[in-house]
Amino acid sequence: MATSFPQSPGGHDHKPDDTARNEHIERALDNVESRPNDDAIFSKFPKMDKVDEFGAHAKTDPREIALVKKLDKYILPMLWFMYLFNYLDRNALVNARLNSLEEDLGLVGTQYNTCVSILFVGYIYGSMVALRFILGVTEAPFYPGALFILSMFYTRKELAVRLAIFYTGNMIASSFAGLIAAGVFAGLDQKHGLAGWQWLFIIQGALSILTAILAFIFLPDHPLTTRWLSEEQRQLAYNRIYTDTTDVREKTSVWIGLKESASDWRTWALCLMYNLHLSSVGFQNFLPTVMRTLTDSNTIALVLTCPPYLLAAGIGIAMAWTSGRWNERTLHITICKCIVMVGFIIAVSTLNIAARMFSIYLFVGFSFGINNIILAWISATVGQTSEKKAVSLAICNTFGNLAHVYTAYLWPSSDEPRYTTAWVSSIAFSLGVVVIAWGLRFHLKHLNKKTRRDHPEVTNFYVY
Repeated sequence: MATSFPQSPGGHDHKPDDTARNEHIERALDNVESRPNDDAIFSKFPKMDKVDEFGAHAKTDPREIALVKKLDKYILPMLWFMYLFNYLDRNALVNARLNSLEEDLGLVGTQYNTCVSILFVGYIYGSMVALRFILGVTEAPFYPGALFILSMFYTRKELAVRLAIFYTGNMIASSFAGLIAAGVFAGLDQKHGLAGWQWLFIIQGALSILTAILAFIFLPDHPLTTRWLSEEQRQLAYNRIYTDTTDVREKTSVWIGLKESASDWRTWALCLMYNLHLSSVGFQNFLPTVMRTLTDSNTIALVLTCPPYLLAAGIGIAMAWTSGRWNERTLHITICKCIVMVGFIIAVSTLNIAARMFSIYLFVGFSFGINNIILAWISATVGQTSEKKAVSLAICNTFGNLAHVYTAYLWPSSDEPRYTTAWVSSIAFSLGVVVIAWGLRFHLKHLNKKTRRDHPEVTNFYVY
């Protein structure tokens, strides 16, 4: 007996508060009355012909293709601009160091490093530390929230590419932040009694506020309550994620999701892998400073940070596409990390300007594509319910960002220009990522083999 997909209610008595929206979702999920429908894409347990070895299906129905295009049109651009300004704001401090920030605020020793790391604790010393902490607190929900929104609307084969496109907001921000800062410092420094770095904070902060207002208007809460989708598209959006989830279970409470996530050792293995990966990219907060060791000009140092991040954006999308195309995670992570480690080894081995510049292209270019693959892996591996998925992404994001707290102290000014401690540590962190990835691969491969043996009717398996 076929089970029809739960239909969203057709009434118009929507309330503006969160309780009303939650009740709306509950009614949609509880309304499981069957309707005569043999459509595979609307069946809760569809039989699909074009599936890979992990049970992920290829999009062939024109309605599903049209839905994904609509999701790409509404969700991705909004999240992309939010992430762009999210990282422009972060990079403002990084680039302000090459203006008069430290002199104006009287920062000495490792005080600048503390201002960098304190963002991620909440996410002059005096007021600067306090403001960075507040910024970290307010930014903290954005990244896991954005990941959760994407995972609610995109399948395993689609998610890595969308995460990569989303993550280019980071890369473009990091790439052009230096150019923007160079222009602001050159044109507005000491205008109306404000230093260039102060103008940089004002301009980028104002644009971030505007972006947040637009996001509040356009971003959806849930597939079944998305205003710009038709009723049929809402049903399809929810159903295709349900059928794409391994070991899927019905909706639970947030507390049960927290308990399930915290008691699943794979959550912590993925957390550690993500933490080690972000530890290995600690150079991001100090790349302008590293570039400054290659030139005597602050402006040129800022400009030189642009091309490596553009390369990273392109490589990130390419790696995510191939990872999603073949539903493969471990080899992609391993290949990227090996190239990154070559870059780190060159950076720590020589002060030759050409060699160091080449190393920067290697470790910047191939580091950030791994983020998307790991996050897609988290969503697919520990996302048996929406609640567990949301909690797992939040836990991994929290523990991952702890890396930025301590890695800031691996770059003391006293280590300039070689920064031996930072590069050697980054190599060790990268090795840890590879080891955990292969451990998870063997575990998930064993689970799939056991499932095929004990439950031959199952068609959806873990990706590795």
